[in-house]
Amino acid sequence: MAQMQTPNVQMPPSRAFTFHLDFEGLGWLTIDVPDAPVNTLSRETLAELAGIVTALEEMASSGELKGVVLLSGKDSGFIAGADITEFDEMSDPGVLRAALDRAHGLFDRIEALKVPVVAGIHGFCLGGGLELALACHYRVAVNDDRTRLGFPEVNLGIFPGFGGSGRSIRQAGPVDAMQIMLTGKLLRASPARRMGLVDKLVRVRDTLRWEARKAVLQARKSSPAPFTKRVMALGPVRGYVANKMRAEVGRKAKPEHYPAPYSLIELFEQHGDDWRAMKRGEAERFIPLMNSNTSKNLRRVFFLSEGLKKQGVRGKDKPVFRRVHVIGAGVMGGDIAAWCALRGMGVTLQDLDMERIKPALDRAKALFRKRLRSKTEIDNAVARLEADVTGKGLARADVVIEAVVENLEIKRKIFAEAELKTRPGAILATNTSSIELERIAENLTAPGRLIGLHFFNPVAQLPLVEVIRSRFNADADIARGAAFALAIGKSPVVVKSAPGFLVNRVLMPYMLGAVQRVEAGANKEQIDAAAVAFGMPMGPIELMDTVGLDVGKSVAEELGNPVAPDSQFARLIADRKLGRKTGQGFYTWSNGKAVKGEVPPHPDLAGLGRELVQPLVNATAVAVAEGVVASDDLADIGVIYGTGFAPFLGGPMQARKDGRA
Repeated sequence: MAQMQTPNVQMPPSRAFTFHLDFEGLGWLTIDVPDAPVNTLSRETLAELAGIVTALEEMASSGELKGVVLLSGKDSGFIAGADITEFDEMSDPGVLRAALDRAHGLFDRIEALKVPVVAGIHGFCLGGGLELALACHYRVAVNDDRTRLGFPEVNLGIFPGFGGSGRSIRQAGPVDAMQIMLTGKLLRASPARRMGLVDKLVRVRDTLRWEARKAVLQARKSSPAPFTKRVMALGPVRGYVANKMRAEVGRKAKPEHYPAPYSLIELFEQHGDDWRAMKRGEAERFIPLMNSNTSKNLRRVFFLSEGLKKQGVRGKDKPVFRRVHVIGAGVMGGDIAAWCALRGMGVTLQDLDMERIKPALDRAKALFRKRLRSKTEIDNAVARLEADVTGKGLARADVVIEAVVENLEIKRKIFAEAELKTRPGAILATNTSSIELERIAENLTAPGRLIGLHFFNPVAQLPLVEVIRSRFNADADIARGAAFALAIGKSPVVVKSAPGFLVNRVLMPYMLGAVQRVEAGANKEQIDAAAVAFGMPMGPIELMDTVGLDVGKSVAEELGNPVAPDSQFARLIADRKLGRKTGQGFYTWSNGKAVKGEVPPHPDLAGLGRELVQPLVNATAVAVAEGVVASDDLADIGVIYGTGFAPFLGGPMQARKDGRA
């Protein structure tokens, strides 16, 4: 480390920052917010930074300071963004406006410093953290898999508010900058450099200081986006680009549900050719967005999601999961096995013969090619997933997951054998979608070993795993199950063993009610469009096809709602037209998508959607009242993650409380 000097200008006291001046006149400013796993920009932290910048301005004017390097002292990364826990405290528009103005003024002062300011980035550099980095003159980032840059604010119902809209357009050009702001997409270091958000890459964090030092001593300054990119914001072209953006956003989000991206597009349409004007225009639009019901509910969903990560066994007793054995190579079992292999675990996949296992291996390879970047990573993932007809992997497994057909006797037989072959500490888990665990476990020698790990289809896309607790389970059994779900990147919600558990219990009245309407002559396309107009990601008929009509029938019967033998539903199942997986159900499926006809007009499509969704909302309230889940909060996050229930409404219980469902 370079020898440090005592600066002539006294630095103000700070909890979050340390500053050292070395013999070359370089100022090393490190952010390390105390008692926090990640750095965030709270009002206190920004106030401390403002005092430090005042001192830096004096040092730069006196010639004592040759430049500044801004680094993070945390292993987790640079800065994860603004402190979201403070957002509710700034509901007063005047308070929020003052806070935004202070942040803008501070970042402008950093950009106006007479000496080079270089940001050294590793790990997460998100939201307000990226906005601060963009206010620096030059950015160096570590080019490894942990580095991520982006603006995830749209996921909270807002957009960048510390000047990031204008500065990102200056650096990356209007199309690329707007794309990352509108989608919330996080970039690795190399794409961020190609885009212009980062200027220099280093291979490892240890060289970050050295490269940042060179950047200061050479007075490097980031170049703005070239004219070939900026031209997309000039003159009438900007209106055309804005309309294309609206159309793209409109495929995924309606303005009445998610106003933030549309407001950002309007800001771009007004000022996209002048990054400074774009920056100045942020606050006027940001303030109403942050105080909207959408943003409040999305923030609630964010905190509920973060709460799920705190479950499981933590600290020195945290279990390590290396090997998983999956029994059943159908769509669910095969995809669970593939996901575990993707997440780095050794997996053995068992079924009656290779003919049943091979399609699962083929799907796994497709997933690996889609999710992994290099041939080496793909080959390693393929090697981690092993076909296992004889079940030799049982003895080595840390976790055994059964995912066969919804047949009680078959499941009982599987676990009776597994209990004898697995080591005592291994988790035994069933992926049953509806059968109470007590009925599966009752003949086991140690029935408390069996828990439920209920995944959702498609496994690679849906984050939820219901961790099912039976009356046989101890707290430690469930904590280990939750720890495993977290280890494979899923979000665990603990649910009591009861028919249908949580998600299927609340989904079935919703889907069956829609099917009954279609059986009575309603147009299925209109039914699905109405649910989407309400805010669901897909309609109930398309969802039934996606789940599988046979699975839907099994769950319905388990919940005491048998399918009428003379119904269209029953006839489709009898003809093996089971939905997406067979290419035909209520819809014909082509290339994984439902082939739909025209939607007949309706005077209040969203109102019809609310009618359709009401049984789901009512069933969620009953599930909470009966203790299937421990709280409204867990019910909301479980149903959002398991069914896609409109996040902007905060979940069915919150929507019910607000009178919106």
